[in-house]
Amino acid sequence: MHLIPAPRRVSGTLPRGRAGRQRGTGFGVDTDLDEDSARFEPGEGGGGFALDEDTGVDAWPGTEAVARWLRATVGAATGLPVAPHRDGGNRVLLRVLPELGEEGGPEAHRVAIDGRVVEIAGASAAGVFWGAQTLRQMMGPEAFRRAPVTAKRTWRLPEVVVEDAPRFAWRGVLLDVARHFLPKDGVLRYVDLLAAHKLNVLHLHLTDDQGWRLEIRRYPRLTEVGAWRARTKIGHRASPLWDERPHGGFYTQDDMREIVAYAAERHVTVVPEIDLPGHSQAAIAAYPELGNTDVVDTTALSVWDTWGVNENVLAPTDNTLAFYENVLSEVLDLFPSPFVHIGGDECPKNQWKRSPTAQARIAAERLGDEDGLQSWFVRHFDRWLTERGRRLAGWDEILEGGLAPGATVCSWRGYAGGVAAARAGHDVIMCPEQQVYLDHRQDAGPDEPVPIGYVRTLEDVYRFEPVPPGLSPAEAAHVLGAQANIWTEVMEDQQRVDYQAFPRLAAFAETVWSSLPAPAERDHASFARRMTSHYARLDALGVAYRPPSGPRSWQRRPGLLGRPIEGPPPIV
Repeated sequence: MHLIPAPRRVSGTLPRGRAGRQRGTGFGVDTDLDEDSARFEPGEGGGGFALDEDTGVDAWPGTEAVARWLRATVGAATGLPVAPHRDGGNRVLLRVLPELGEEGGPEAHRVAIDGRVVEIAGASAAGVFWGAQTLRQMMGPEAFRRAPVTAKRTWRLPEVVVEDAPRFAWRGVLLDVARHFLPKDGVLRYVDLLAAHKLNVLHLHLTDDQGWRLEIRRYPRLTEVGAWRARTKIGHRASPLWDERPHGGFYTQDDMREIVAYAAERHVTVVPEIDLPGHSQAAIAAYPELGNTDVVDTTALSVWDTWGVNENVLAPTDNTLAFYENVLSEVLDLFPSPFVHIGGDECPKNQWKRSPTAQARIAAERLGDEDGLQSWFVRHFDRWLTERGRRLAGWDEILEGGLAPGATVCSWRGYAGGVAAARAGHDVIMCPEQQVYLDHRQDAGPDEPVPIGYVRTLEDVYRFEPVPPGLSPAEAAHVLGAQANIWTEVMEDQQRVDYQAFPRLAAFAETVWSSLPAPAERDHASFARRMTSHYARLDALGVAYRPPSGPRSWQRRPGLLGRPIEGPPPIV
């Protein structure tokens, strides 16, 4: 039911202009609902809603966690108690209405405001939470701070109805904490940033050649040895510069339980990635028997200190399989996510070609060649995870040698891998590097810090389309959503991650939430105008984003060699 007579209906991720009734248009609300009550155009009911010291929260069953979030965030920013509702005062009503999901799915929500009640209803608790995020956006940038900055005790909201639902179920961000470790508080902060943009998957890249970041109690050397490197290449691997300080860190299992629980309260699913059979030098440095000992002296290996594709890959032995089964057993205890990512990418075959052990495995299993051997690894863990009620996800190289039956493909080298997987009946997450790799530079100018890859501007990301042309409706239904990837080889700290991620992550959030026109028809001018209001929110959140005018002086990295690629990215 609607609580006001003839409201405007708006929706969106970033604030949108007046547009009548819409669905699935983004992660915010109309720009006229942002800050100053004098700019509001109230509906027929009159002067709107006053959020003040008497406002209570009426949390119906299933919404208790959303009420806690409102008190912890909106309460802190406003200085208002946001206490449980008492008879007589105005109220914020939180409730689950499953019927809202009949058209918009489980994350559909409605925010309806009149003079006495703010009703935030969702088809599920997740929908209620995204509606609460919309309410926070309507209150303006001050609502994104951690303590009040003015003496204002009343926050006025207009009479309006906001109805919205996301286009995709998977709206993800990969955060690479293996190349440069991000301490726990930084990960928790990024969970909040994702939630503020209605993104709902945090893919944590936990292991690589340059570091192992998760405590595995059965194998303590993975973090005693594998979590630390002696020095770090500064810039691209061709750079002559080194940071001679040791670098490392890891999350204890209790740290990770905290991260997962914190994310779950914000309806963000944490998906772990444990890389195999490539990207494994840190694990081999800790346990040399995991490597191809018949062709390499693995006892001489240390955690890798530079970037690129590493030749040291796992040996295809029963011992290796048992080792990673034990690792994944502990991973499953920590992560309730239906998906577990096993990497499966950039696995050079040179050691396997020379290894008698690898060649014997190829012959014994009738695998044909080294591509078949890589597929053998993936298929083993696909079966192992399926037996435990989980689903395997991997990069599109897992297509090589034949795709495991239950595998979900993360298509990163372009659209082609995702198209092939969808046509074969496999689920797909689109994350093509030509479009949504946020380590790529944002401008061609000389001041862009450590320029890597293709130029991907804010407008380019806004025009990203997760579903490639040419798929039938049945094939397109296999596209679960999309993911922006933040690889941190040249991002040594939180400020650098912020700079590369924002504001482009806001544009990405719009494309995966929204039902937008075709890329060439999207109104980027409108989006850029709405971003003006959103920059103030990012400022309040303390995000060190790239300004539209270019990097600030302290954001530049003069003299650090990158890897710029000339010309537009290919459509692959």
